[in-house]
Amino acid sequence: MIDSKDIESIFLNYVKEYQDINGTYVKIYENQPTPLEFLRCSIQPNRPAVIKNSFEHWPARTRWTNEYLRSIMGENAVTVAGMTPNGYADAVTFDPITQKDYFAMPYEDRMKFSTFLDLIEGKQVSENANYISLQNGSLPVEYSAIESDVDNDIEWCSEALGKKPDAVNFWFGDDKSVTSLHKDPYENCYAVIRGQKTFVLYPPTEYYCMHESVYQNAVYEPSPTTGKLGLKPTDGKTPWIPVNPLNPDFTKFPRFSYACSITVTLNEGEMLYLPALWFHQVMQKGDEGVIAINYWYDMDYNNILYPTMALHRRLLTGIMEDNKELLHNEDDENELE
Repeated sequence: MIDSKDIESIFLNYVKEYQDINGTYVKIYENQPTPLEFLRCSIQPNRPAVIKNSFEHWPARTRWTNEYLRSIMGENAVTVAGMTPNGYADAVTFDPITQKDYFAMPYEDRMKFSTFLDLIEGKQVSENANYISLQNGSLPVEYSAIESDVDNDIEWCSEALGKKPDAVNFWFGDDKSVTSLHKDPYENCYAVIRGQKTFVLYPPTEYYCMHESVYQNAVYEPSPTTGKLGLKPTDGKTPWIPVNPLNPDFTKFPRFSYACSITVTLNEGEMLYLPALWFHQVMQKGDEGVIAINYWYDMDYNNILYPTMALHRRLLTGIMEDNKELLHNEDDENELE
């Protein structure tokens, strides 16, 4: 009779076979590729790529200094969607008060863009990490005044995929903010306009290594007495990865020892193609803040990758991590109600 060790051995062979075939290779395009080249070399094999010299024509490349942005956007109210005391938004976080792990969502605040710039430049002091990371089309929604400084889409990617992007997002932060390890159901073209971003990547085949589990939701809220951010548990649960690849605890998460990371550092003027469902953690640094624009193209749900990932989630997170509610959930990509 097959036991759990046999199942784990099969998954591990699957992980290692992909690693042996593909290694840590990342294709680098010295100039923007043709749509056909991009389709054949990157989209179809579902492999990341770095694209250089592909958006030098954007006015944003030279215009987007803090002085320019302050003059255009300074009085506009914007959403700072990534306010946390530890820099990790949307991350599994241990709460010392309740002694529990939560899926911790950041506190969202509205402020003048000039106030946010004062925080980034150190003119105002904050105990928290402050990150403009509102998604789902934040560029045209909150930054329409500077939207024309970048292209509406990535033409060669749009042609290769046969669609326009679902969302274009504006990101602005500093080295205090780190994105926790996660995946997205989007084909992602991520352009660094200022500063530097480092992506730690893992292919979808390494889901076995991630120890994803289900965590009760919580949100950071300021204390009415001290003003300090603390976690407030909320309704709902979310499947998420608890491992920090920068400092993994192999005793607690032994399967992660089999994961093979691919680290890509993007300098300003470079773009990353991040394929759908690739796991990624992101760090950033820049003397006056880091700015990026990304284009999300909805993934092809007809591709075998999506149901394969769902199968892995139900087997590993549902059965091996003992989250039985995932076995019959119709939409377990999102939080569980």
